[in-house]
Amino acid sequence: MRQILIIMTTMLMACCSKESAISAQDTLDYKMNITIDGQTKSVTLTDNDATKALVEKLGQGPVTVTLNSSGGFEIWGALGFSLPTSNQQITAQPGDVILYNGSNICIFYGSNSWSYTRLGKIDGLTGNELSTFLKAGQSNISVTLSLTSGVTAINDIHHLQDQNEFYSLSGFKVEHPSNGIYIRNGKKVAL
Repeated sequence: MRQILIIMTTMLMACCSKESAISAQDTLDYKMNITIDGQTKSVTLTDNDATKALVEKLGQGPVTVTLNSSGGFEIWGALGFSLPTSNQQITAQPGDVILYNGSNICIFYGSNSWSYTRLGKIDGLTGNELSTFLKAGQSNISVTLSLTSGVTAINDIHHLQDQNEFYSLSGFKVEHPSNGIYIRNGKKVAL
């Protein structure tokens, strides 16, 4: 019996570890804030080219957009700039932050199936809390997108030891850069 319990515990831990690894691969290290009427909620960003470009844009400063309710399941509107797309047929769920047609942002308080590029998901709100926070059913909703505190843009780099070293957007040296946006030779580069 003891051996069976040990085997089952080991299998359970392996399953959980595998699930966590998959989840970690699909998200970025950065979070984004969404602010509406002075209330701010965080968004865990998905790891794709669109979110990397969005993080780079928000590294230059917050972006404020005007969104409107539509279809009883989302608020949406133009970003004022385009992001790369990797559209796929998905069913957006409450809390999902989605890129539509490369230049529109949709934030869901309901559900809808379409060809979208996923940007992320608002953290920790119930369906009712989402509807209230997103001002479901209203028009001309002022929404500010920003990076969470602790993540800042690097505008200037002085006295680098090795001009071929890579640095994160928050200024930390990166020994082995993988896919992402980095500072190299005083300029932002995407790998």
